Amino acid sequence: MNLAGEPWVLFLALFALYSPLAALSSYFPIVSKLTGRDQFRLAVALFLNVTIFGLAALWVGEPLLELLGISTAALTVVGGIALLYEGIPLMRGISPPPEEEPEPTAHPADGGGVAVATTPDTWRKYAFVPVTFPLTVGGTTFAFFVAARADATSVLDVVGLSIAGVCYAAVTGATLYASAHVQRRARPATQAFLERIAGILLTAIAVMIATSGGTRLVVEVLEGLGR
Repeated sequence: MNLAGEPWVLFLALFALYSPLAALSSYFPIVSKLTGRDQFRLAVALFLNVTIFGLAALWVGEPLLELLGISTAALTVVGGIALLYEGIPLMRGISPPPEEEPEPTAHPADGGGVAVATTPDTWRKYAFVPVTFPLTVGGTTFAFFVAARADATSVLDVVGLSIAGVCYAAVTGATLYASAHVQRRARPATQAFLERIAGILLTAIAVMIATSGGTRLVVEVLEGLGR
């Protein structure tokens, strides 16, 4: 394995799959509900979640899937369906109904002077679903890590891939934090337009991911029947 090249290839593949420009506005509905401090906390939580996800996929992903009897193709289909669930409402411009929060506390949003009603640690309920999964990582991301690990021939190779995974996690956290800044400064009409564009991109990506995973699932079933 090329220690200098393969981690770079993994990072570029993950970067292209994630598509920061598309992801930027997909976070708008979440970050708009949070204060500046909670937006930063959510970005840090995303970085940590993606780091843990990537390292777990690299070091124990393949044996874990074998133990559970789950294929990466199945995970890919689930990720595509979950991404469709998030992308279609954005594409149609349908906002989720407002949630009832007990005893809301008003905090001024940083730089905008607009009050945002939140409760303590509101960001925590968004940190894993939907921010980490499916908006940021999914079955295809997991498959990329597992495939890269399969080509590694030494512990040093896996360490190089791990560094690439941490760099990718940093990109996702930075993208979410940038999304918060853009959301605060964008006009409502601009936000709505960007959300629809993000919805179209996410839905298209979701269809491609689900189709790819579904095709691989069919091939796996046919191969199993042929044995």
